[in-house]
Formats: sequence, C-alpha cells, structure tokens
Amino acid sequence: MLLISTSGALGRYIDMPVPVIIGFRALFAGVLLFIFCRWKGISFKIKSKDQPIILLSGILMGLHWITYFYALKLSNVAIGMLSIFTYPVITALLEPVLLKTKFEKVHLLLALLVLVGIYFLVPDLDFSNSYTKAVGLGILSALCYSLRNLIMKTKITNYNGSALMWYQLVIVSVFLFPILIFMDSSGIKDQWLPTLILALLTTAIGHTLFLGSFKRFSITTASIISSVQPVYGIIIGIIFLKEIPVVSTIIGGVLILTSVIIESVRTYK
Repeated sequence: MLLISTSGALGRYIDMPVPVIIGFRALFAGVLLFIFCRWKGISFKIKSKDQPIILLSGILMGLHWITYFYALKLSNVAIGMLSIFTYPVITALLEPVLLKTKFEKVHLLLALLVLVGIYFLVPDLDFSNSYTKAVGLGILSALCYSLRNLIMKTKITNYNGSALMWYQLVIVSVFLFPILIFMDSSGIKDQWLPTLILALLTTAIGHTLFLGSFKRFSITTASIISSVQPVYGIIIGIIFLKEIPVVSTIIGGVLILTSVIIESVRTYK
C-alpha cells in the first residue's frame, strides 16, 4: 500500500496528458516486470479459456488508471485518492454476487462508513465544479478497479501474480500505443524519471504485491485494509507537493481510516 500510494503525488507531479502518462507507465512497467519474470523463471503460459478474462481485466485496469489520473489532475492528491476509495463499498456489494461468497453485514457497515467519508469530499453537487467532476471520475475509477480485482481473484490461484500483472500491462500498452504516437508525448524527455518511478515502485512492485495478497484475504478484506492508501498518499503529497488538505477532507480521511482499523482488527482475530 505504501508503494501504490505514491501514485497520487506522481500523478499530480508528472506534467503530460493523462493517456500519455498511463501509456508510458504501462510500457515501462511491462518491460521491468518482463525482466523480473524471466529472471525468476516465471511462466507466462495462460490457458486459452482464461485469455478473455485476462483481456477484460487489462482493459478495466487501464480505464481505472486513466479516470483516476484525470481525477487527480482536476483536484488534488487528497481528493483524487480518497474518491476512488468508494471501491471497498462497491466490492463489498459485488463480491457475494460475482464470487458467491458469504455476505457479511459488517462489511456493509464498514463500506457505509467509507461512503460517509467520501461525502465530506464533495463541495456541492455542481458538476461545473472541478472537484465534483474529480469525485465522479474517482467513483468510476473505483468501479473499474473493483471489477478488475474480483476478476483477478478467480485467477490468482492458478497463475503467478507477476505474470498476470504483466499481461495487464501489455494490454494497456497495446491499447494506448497509438495515443503515444498521435498525442504530444515529447514531455517524456523531461519527465522520464518520475514516470520510471511510477512504473517501477507504484506499478511493477506495488500492484504485484497487492495481487499476491489476494491469496491470503478475500477481495473485500484486502480492499478495506488498503483504505490506508490515501492516508499514505496525502502524507506524501504534503511532504513533496505542499498540498495540505482542508478540514472536511481530513474528516473524510479519518472515517475511512477508522474502517481500515476495524477491519484489520477483525482480520487479526
């Protein structure tokens, strides 16, 4: 979660169009993860029956990143990161339906607590307000992320997490490669280092570790525990970007963190 949390500050800092950032992110991370998989002798073999699911998960991952980074550009690290954490709410509701797991009422209450936290992020319901747009894009990003995680839950026991992440990066790279050609991507000459950090720490290492955690937790548990991510992200934003959140954002963050602590204690017990 600490590694993935760097995405907020980096998304705000890197000065390039969002699809270009995500295109280079996927491309760089894909190369790094391929080298790692070859070094570890990890197999890339995927059964033909699983290929459509892997393709869908890659598309959802790309949509999640793009909508999330637009949310960051329209607001700040705190609003952007906290808004996508409606995804534990969405996951808690979808997991029993899609994966036929037992529905736990406590997850609904914790998800509601996260939702109340999100409420404090929206200044008003005026969609001409950039912060309102940012929260809306964050919720769309959360839906894509929840569906991707639930899809991956069905495959993580059959394949290595690094190999699955690599396939998703390849899919995102292929879909966004034309954008790298036709949009202005000249900024990469000055922005290659933060983009490389985004690819290595946030993506190749962070998301692979997160996928691996699905072997130990339900998706809902992993999602709610990962709600600590925006807290890390806000701290990183304060240190490196001097973005200090307002009181309402802090209240929302406290509510989200409370749900993380409750779920962590439940998991420990």
